Amino acid sequence: MCGIAGAVSLSQSPVTRLERTLAAMNTLTAHRGPDGEGVWRAPDDRCGLAHRRLAIIDLGASGRQPMRGRGREVIVYNGEIYNYVELRRELEGFWSFRSQSDTETILAAYARWGADCVAQLRGMFAFAIFDGDRLFAARDRFGIKPLYYAEVSGVLYFASEMKALLPFLPEIATDDDALAEYLTFQFMLGDATLFKHIRAVPPGATLTVERGCVTIRKYWDLQFEPDDQRSAAEFELELRAKMEDSVRVHLRSDVPVGAYVSGGVDSSLIAILAAREPASARIGFHGKFSEHPAYDESRYARTAAAAGSILLHEINIRAEDFSRHIEDVVFHLDAPTAGPGSFPQFMVSGLAAQHVKVVLGGQGGDEIFGGYARYLVAYLAEAAAAAIDPDGRETPPIPLSVLAARLGPLREYFPLLRKALAELGAPLADVYFQAIDRSADLTEEIDWRGLDRNGVVTRYRDIFLSPANVPRRGPFDLMTHFDFKTLLPALLQVEDRMAMAHGLESRVPMLDHPIVELAARMPTQVKFGDGELKRVMRATFSRDLPADLVSRRDKMGFPVPLNEWLRGPLREFAGDILMSARARQRPHVNSQAIQRNFDSAEQFSRKAWGLLCLELWQRRFHDRAGEFQKLAHTA
Repeated sequence: MCGIAGAVSLSQSPVTRLERTLAAMNTLTAHRGPDGEGVWRAPDDRCGLAHRRLAIIDLGASGRQPMRGRGREVIVYNGEIYNYVELRRELEGFWSFRSQSDTETILAAYARWGADCVAQLRGMFAFAIFDGDRLFAARDRFGIKPLYYAEVSGVLYFASEMKALLPFLPEIATDDDALAEYLTFQFMLGDATLFKHIRAVPPGATLTVERGCVTIRKYWDLQFEPDDQRSAAEFELELRAKMEDSVRVHLRSDVPVGAYVSGGVDSSLIAILAAREPASARIGFHGKFSEHPAYDESRYARTAAAAGSILLHEINIRAEDFSRHIEDVVFHLDAPTAGPGSFPQFMVSGLAAQHVKVVLGGQGGDEIFGGYARYLVAYLAEAAAAAIDPDGRETPPIPLSVLAARLGPLREYFPLLRKALAELGAPLADVYFQAIDRSADLTEEIDWRGLDRNGVVTRYRDIFLSPANVPRRGPFDLMTHFDFKTLLPALLQVEDRMAMAHGLESRVPMLDHPIVELAARMPTQVKFGDGELKRVMRATFSRDLPADLVSRRDKMGFPVPLNEWLRGPLREFAGDILMSARARQRPHVNSQAIQRNFDSAEQFSRKAWGLLCLELWQRRFHDRAGEFQKLAHTA
């Protein structure tokens, strides 16, 4: 894993101050690559590439980047190609390899298959290749590795992180449509970012610059096409084989590999399966809140570690850690996204980086196998409406009578249940929107008159009701598909940035495209049988996991006692930020209402988190815009 950046002219003119541009980009992404840096410039300065290296495979000089091909090709690349060994074997008759790196495997694949090389790659990646005539860039199928771009004054700039593009923008300003999406969901719905002028290359897409034209093309998308002819046992057998294979290839590394162990099913399973492989370092990392037992999951993490004979390192996270590091978290995130779990992940990643350079995690399991309680809530509302009006609505595959036995885990979700029942009888798209909409909790704190809420709803519905991805429109597939397309990229942004803040590579074996495509072929009854969340995961791996992990129904994600801290030791800290003179001048925000309503936030409310991070983001990037602009001229 590394940091990449570059600039390419959209005309025949050279990129002005190209040397300084590349130096500025490398400076702003230095944390991503502590093991080295490099730049390459075309002889006519129409293109330049920059790279920061975190050495994981082929640690010597032969793995350095930018890397030249056998012709005019030059590549910068961030990520891991897990099938590079097999690809190399296939390409050896076509390409004379000079290194053992997976980077050179991409160069060889591009020379052999051109733009279609991406279909051959299994892994997490963002790369850019300049071949003298065009720039070809690509991002992995799920967006595990980041890639952003901006077109400014006839130049396309790209980078692994948004901050590396800021010096070249005409202004550092907020995109109001993206802000409306963030305030509604705490993530964005498409390729927009909170920075005006910066876009994300979508997951599973390529970006090409040729003859002055910029083209974005999707090369992969997930199709939910359930196979009703196969039994649950057949799916479980194939899932086990694919998961074990994914873990095995995710351990390919020339440095030790550890694992995050949160105490949930997904991370515990990955850590335990990895511990059985000879390549595993059998080291785990966990963050705990020992001062707040309701948030502390260390007991489950220790149980998982013991089952895998894993040496577990723990870090106890306190309020003072939050006040000390939250500005670092916001800086490395580039822009606020997702929930407060990014803060403890920052802390745990710092701990892991003291011991290893690579960690495995369980990200993706909830989205592809259905692990969120809101799926059960919304499905319950859909089944109840069908039971009340059987002639007017199609009965979902799992009826209300069966779901009734699974309602115990929802006792912590009464507010969500009330919202869903208030929409009883409404279309599923409306019910699910209510389940994930956070803007209803911000009626006083946000002045919505300058923001397009209707546009947010329209963009939401376009994704949720996509006939191309979920042609049979099954309720469970509609919900998980939406989260796969929107929430998961936000969580992967957190995964990447919090690890790379410490020069650490994070790998996610569940997001291996053979596994994800298999899950999309599973009928609802297999993934969600009898209303049991992640049923197929529990059924497939029950003998691999400790019994109390398989049976637990109270997994909280990565919860943080933020509201308790804000009402106690961090009250003055938060007040100083949110009631400052600068905060009171922000558009769309009522800082007095924010402070007044902090104490009324529910125990797990993310309102405080979202608004605090928004203000810190504006302080770090908007208020210090001059520092970024100056860097473009002085680096």
